[in-house]
Amino acid sequence: MSQSGTTLILIMTIAVLAPLLAYGVGRRLPVPLVIFEILLGILIGPDVLGWARTDALIDGLSELGLAMLIFLAGYEIEFGKVRGDTLGRSVWAWVIALGLGLGAGVLLGDGFHKGVFIGVALTSTALGTVLPVLRDAGDLRGRFGSVVMAFGAVGEFGPIIAMALLLSGRSPGQSTVLLAIFAALTAGAVFWALRPRPPWFSRVIAKTLHTSGQFAVRFVFLLLALMLGASQALGLDVLLGAFAAGLITRLVLTGAAPESGPAILEKVEAVGFGFLVPVFFVVTGIEFDLDSLLDGGRTLLLLPLFLLLFLVVRGGPVLFLAPRDLGRADRGALVLYSSTALPLVVAITTIGVDDKAMTAGEAAALVGAGMVSVLVFPILALKIRARAAGAGPRAGAGESVTGSESW
Repeated sequence: MSQSGTTLILIMTIAVLAPLLAYGVGRRLPVPLVIFEILLGILIGPDVLGWARTDALIDGLSELGLAMLIFLAGYEIEFGKVRGDTLGRSVWAWVIALGLGLGAGVLLGDGFHKGVFIGVALTSTALGTVLPVLRDAGDLRGRFGSVVMAFGAVGEFGPIIAMALLLSGRSPGQSTVLLAIFAALTAGAVFWALRPRPPWFSRVIAKTLHTSGQFAVRFVFLLLALMLGASQALGLDVLLGAFAAGLITRLVLTGAAPESGPAILEKVEAVGFGFLVPVFFVVTGIEFDLDSLLDGGRTLLLLPLFLLLFLVVRGGPVLFLAPRDLGRADRGALVLYSSTALPLVVAITTIGVDDKAMTAGEAAALVGAGMVSVLVFPILALKIRARAAGAGPRAGAGESVTGSESW
């Protein structure tokens, strides 16, 4: 059997094993599924057992997994819940975080080029990782969930824009022009998505939803492919196209087939969370440079420092600009959720290592800090809100917390 075949079998074995481990351990300690996927990926990777190695095929599937994760994060954004004052606060919180991150990155990186990679990574929020936590805890649809959605969406979208402007290798002017062209294309797609669909469109969706035709699912992946192609043709990061595709898809399905939207999303999520997204996280573990991290010295010390900077750089402005109607516990939980980072950290550090702007050890420290944030911050956020709910209604929260035992 080829190396690709062996590695893919191991990846899918981990994809099946990880939920079982998360369920078993979760009865005592809620550990995010992604942690098991990454840790088991490290276990089978070159630095431990040496059973799995990546190649062009595996890397391609991993990139599709990352694109699918960002697409689903974009799909979850509900414009009606993230506009107005909450959206303005989340944008300003990210802008301030970018300034702090670039400053910290330049100081740690001994130069502007490396500092940009570090600084942008410090401003990211793993919305695609946080959303399942909120969904499983029953917090996604309430006021708190909408606030986390707004801050998380900007923390996901902002770094992608920053990557296009600062990490593309082009001049800021060229990057701005290309972003403007992409924005115009996206605006045109949004305008088209908001137009009423012809009656036959919804009829075909309903008629093929449970057949081999699967028109709606195929249409969703066509939109994703078109936006990925548009961003790539303009020389922009494909994650920008994936996020925009998620936004556009929600608008199309909400207008054309509101009654079928949940069922369509379930099918798309089955492809994403059932196959492609686990591949991305397991490959992240396989490619994790454990040897560089464990060599000690400065690299190992960077991991807790980066973890602290996630809280200071990303979480500090969030705490300062959190909506005033949130109680103290909700504000603390919002800071922790907003400071949770991993997928974009992996993407940014991968580009940094490929461009020789970052060492493998520095990238491993950043990714390692992101892994710890995914493991620790959501658990602490759940406990903070659960403790506040047990002590009585949170002042100004305007909602009750459902049990977090499901997580």
